[in-house]
Amino acid sequence: MGIQLENFVESIKSKVRKLKKLKKPYIKMDKSSSVKVEIRSKKARKLVEKTLQAADRPGKRSL
Repeated sequence: MGIQLENFVESIKSKVRKLKKLKKPYIKMDKSSSVKVEIRSKKARKLVEKTLQAADRPGKRSL
């Protein structure tokens, strides 16, 4: 029984190794123009929010 278990474990290990080797490489995709616009608009909103918060506190100059 012990030898059968060893053989079973070895066969599973070899299958896992094969699966790791067959893994396809990651292909990085470029951002679409709509995603780029969305990122810019989020950055712009954050900047406007910071500016408005600074304007609400005229005595402090932390931006």
